[in-house]
Amino acid sequence: MRIFEEMESEVRGYVRSFPTIFDTAHGSEMFDEQGKRYLDFFAGAGTLNYGHNNPLITDALIAHLQRGGIVHGLDKATVTKRAFLTKLRDTILAPRNLHYKVQFTGPTGTNAVETAMKLARLVKRRSNIISFTNGYHGLTLGSLAVTGNYDYKDETYGSRSNTAFMPYDGFLGPDVDTIDYMRRFLEDGSSGVDLPAAVILETVQGEGGINVASVEWLKKLESLCREFDILMIVDDIQVGNGRTGTFFSFERAGIFPDMVTLSKSIGGGLPMALLLMRSELDQWQPGEHTGTFRGNNLAFVAATEALAYWESDDLSQAVLRNGELIQKELQRIADKYPELDARVRGLGMVWGIELPQSGVAGAASAECFERGLLVETAGDRDQVLKLLPSLLIEEELLREGLGIIDDALGVLVEKRHKAIGG
Repeated sequence: MRIFEEMESEVRGYVRSFPTIFDTAHGSEMFDEQGKRYLDFFAGAGTLNYGHNNPLITDALIAHLQRGGIVHGLDKATVTKRAFLTKLRDTILAPRNLHYKVQFTGPTGTNAVETAMKLARLVKRRSNIISFTNGYHGLTLGSLAVTGNYDYKDETYGSRSNTAFMPYDGFLGPDVDTIDYMRRFLEDGSSGVDLPAAVILETVQGEGGINVASVEWLKKLESLCREFDILMIVDDIQVGNGRTGTFFSFERAGIFPDMVTLSKSIGGGLPMALLLMRSELDQWQPGEHTGTFRGNNLAFVAATEALAYWESDDLSQAVLRNGELIQKELQRIADKYPELDARVRGLGMVWGIELPQSGVAGAASAECFERGLLVETAGDRDQVLKLLPSLLIEEELLREGLGIIDDALGVLVEKRHKAIGG
């Protein structure tokens, strides 16, 4: 590991949580250079919904390169872009009665978020954007301004102007309707909260600790946006692309956002981000918002293959079945160790087990790593073990990974009992 410590910036993060040198990967398994096997419940922070080195995607990429297909094309028309747009329209958008225009932004999620906010301000001629407590939308300056995570905040980065935060569903407890709370600020011109151009939200907050917004809350928020002429932006970068069981995370609520940001798994494991927008919002002038890598043709190839999984509802049903298995097993584990005060929450195949006592989730992640499982932490105090396995994971491997979590927590409980006894 010496070369990484010598050459790579201190900003590196995941290498500290998973301190080994990885070499190969297949599906839901990774192997380090010593050949040690790890189950992957991390999946590139949600980038690898279709697994590592998915053979359908890999074969298509190899064929594209071997025939001399375009790799970099800016926003020029290419055969691979045409194939992706056609597949996205016919397989994803049209069956859902969605008529979005597509804008390719820079290659990562924060680029799509920045683009959405810039366009919302352009269209509405208002500068304020409302985000929600514990929301995460990226770390470039515009996206950082609507990201709630305290650890990423530092005013020396720049002023977080023209943004406001409102409480997410459940933030003020089960008896407080936070949409009514938000309405009061919007109704009163002297509340100090300017009428926003848009609100931006995740329907399931991933980095915030697996906080799931209710269908009722999402519907009320959409209605509030319509009433006050506010654009609704759903950030589906991590929990879209099938993670919740439907392709878009908002489908369960029957709502129709004005804009949707997508990245991570939309590129089939390769860098790509895009913004979906209602056609009347597409008010850009040619070249008004650009980026050198907004036309990743290798990602178009990979994404077209990945979208084939959504030609039927087989994957969606598998996600829901596996989600039930994860929920059942995590709840069993939580009940097994009552001294940990664990709480389970999630949807589809994005789940968290909250371990509220300080340092327990981090210690559990480390114990899991020693036993051959990659699982990260989330939440405002890193108090949640966050499970993001591949959507294609075999049930045998899913159960094996859940068993490792059980064992890891058992070790922590045993250590605590010994410490108390000593």
